[in-house]
Amino acid sequence: MSIININALGVTLGDPLFSDLNLTISKSDRIGLVAANGRGKSTLLCCLAGAFTPTTGEITRARGLRVGHVEQTLSAEALSVTFYDWVLAALPTEQAEYESWRVDVLLDELQVPYDTQHTALSMLSGGWQRTAMLAAAWVTTPDLLLLDEPTNHLDLKRIAFLETWLARLPWDLPVVITSHDRAFLDSTTNRTMFLRAENSRVFQLPFSAARAALDKTDAADARRHANELKKAQQLRKQAAKLKNTGMNSGSDLLLTKTKQLAERADRLEASAKPAHRDQSAGDIKLINSGTHAKAVITLDDLTVSTPDGRALYKTGQKWITPGDRIILLGANGSGKSQLVRMIHEALLGTQDLIKCAPSIVAAYSDQHLSQLAETETPLIQVTSVSDIGDQSARSLLAGAGINFSLQDTPANALSGGQKARLAMLLLRLKNPNFYLLDEPTNHLDIDGQEALESELITHDACCLLVSHDRSFLKTVGNRFWWIRGRRLEEVDTPDAFLTSEMDAN
Repeated sequence: MSIININALGVTLGDPLFSDLNLTISKSDRIGLVAANGRGKSTLLCCLAGAFTPTTGEITRARGLRVGHVEQTLSAEALSVTFYDWVLAALPTEQAEYESWRVDVLLDELQVPYDTQHTALSMLSGGWQRTAMLAAAWVTTPDLLLLDEPTNHLDLKRIAFLETWLARLPWDLPVVITSHDRAFLDSTTNRTMFLRAENSRVFQLPFSAARAALDKTDAADARRHANELKKAQQLRKQAAKLKNTGMNSGSDLLLTKTKQLAERADRLEASAKPAHRDQSAGDIKLINSGTHAKAVITLDDLTVSTPDGRALYKTGQKWITPGDRIILLGANGSGKSQLVRMIHEALLGTQDLIKCAPSIVAAYSDQHLSQLAETETPLIQVTSVSDIGDQSARSLLAGAGINFSLQDTPANALSGGQKARLAMLLLRLKNPNFYLLDEPTNHLDIDGQEALESELITHDACCLLVSHDRSFLKTVGNRFWWIRGRRLEEVDTPDAFLTSEMDAN
């Protein structure tokens, strides 16, 4: 049974985001909505929720449909409210007065600690803020749940909990999810829509299988387009020959035939739509300048401590050698980022307990992209780390998805995806031979994640990485260090760690 029908929907905001979109959402659908950064996923969810009016087309909803919409960010007025009161306020006033028990039951179901429930949202992590938004949507008992990047800011345990929670929802409750987390989409969806400026595609498959089907469909479209253009070209050649023959012989029949062939060629060319080529959100390219050092980094039983001096674990003797792509595994708060920071300090010469090869040229990025100067323009930042001229810098920025109108504005005006691509561009311009990356896939869309994976592997980059993205760490890593207890242990695969973290019970 369908609850929403979308017919010929289109949205234009300066440029077209999508057009002629058709989709039916039925009970039991779990739809993954996939597109590059800035291609209209959030806008489409707002259209479904009735919070945004599309440019063209129509949306028909079942009578009395209640929609729960979990957006990407909290509103400013929510930050001063406690977790509990924000969820309670989502209920109608009379219901909130007499049925506040609904909030208690739900927050217990979502495993929200009592102290967290009564803390202002401004004081909570991004993960708990997202949980508050989910609770506020679900407490209204919606008939359709819309989730916009629900895994943002969540650690693996909370992602596993969310996957389990979604699986336990009533089977006939439809859910639409936008996400760049490929493993999460595979776990939680049974349909996938690839949202495009035109010719969006829907498959009755979760993400990975749908992506393979999409590639086949696009390849078939490309072959069909090429064949139709080839046929049109052959018809035009035949028409030209007949025209010459007809004019020389004065045959009206041949001239009529010539006209018919030309008209057929026109129709073929008009109907031959080129195979889809989605405009990239911006290239990600890296470089590996190489080093002859046998060991790039040496850790000699280093003690990793919190900033206030509390010991977390010891590393034992560890080496990072050229070609190593080491994934640092550990629960939240175990000290992954602290080890990355300590190595970065050693590279700057302010940490004498870590040995660094003299030939290292390091590229460092933390999970907050704090290496970017928020008040400086992208153009100034690019020209400050390289000796290229303004014109070359502008071309590089445009290739990274930062158009000319944004190149002379402060970096804080960029989207999260644009900031991530700018950060990777700045790293490449340093011509490094060692990458130190803490959560590098934050803010990157799926195409960006896959591009980063390809660049690291293709260039045999030496790197130490921290990531919660299961697909990314499995694809990229060739060595794995696990912070287990108070020791840093090397393991062959991340499987045991992921199993321990993803146990949501």
